[in-house]
Amino acid sequence: MDKPDQDKSESTEQRIFDAAHELFTQKGLDGAKMQDIADRAGINKALLHYYYRSKEKLYEAVTKVVLSKAMPSMRLVLEGELPLFEKIDRFVDTYVGVIRKNPFIPLFIISEINKHPERFFQNVLPADLPKPHVFFKQIQDAAEKGEIRSVDPRHLVMNMISLCVFPFIARPMLQMLMGLSTQEADVLMDKRKNEIKSFIFNALRP
Repeated sequence: MDKPDQDKSESTEQRIFDAAHELFTQKGLDGAKMQDIADRAGINKALLHYYYRSKEKLYEAVTKVVLSKAMPSMRLVLEGELPLFEKIDRFVDTYVGVIRKNPFIPLFIISEINKHPERFFQNVLPADLPKPHVFFKQIQDAAEKGEIRSVDPRHLVMNMISLCVFPFIARPMLQMLMGLSTQEADVLMDKRKNEIKSFIFNALRP
């Protein structure tokens, strides 16, 4: 007897999530308004507040879902048995792909780590984070065989993440400095994956 109400509740939550995700992607946390989210979800603002007490809570919930969906792919890449260069290729594709679809994520993570680190690590970040040890060993083995130059695997991972994330965090500044329109910046970001891969592969050559 309770199932129709339960289905309706789940449908409402999904509409809220979809609307919030779309507006956060377009406008970020500050630009997205609760009334706009409610309107896009087809509900009144009071019902939105019933599900999520604040915009920050909704933002956190959307981020948590996005990260939880992305982590299995990242784990598969880093912990799998792909060859090293194919693994780097997949890592960049996955990482940039997630950020490209969810440009609000990096700024939220940085903000939360600075303001509420314990809450972020406990409530938002998935527990099953990728374990990089397999990837680290591949890097070390490739260096010993002379396939790549000797590098600290930890620095390589940091460089890979930085190259993927920074342009999206700094996009407004970069767009202004380079005199790019929104459309031109989109094209530049679409080419980012191949540029990162080329840069990393060239840097690893023995």
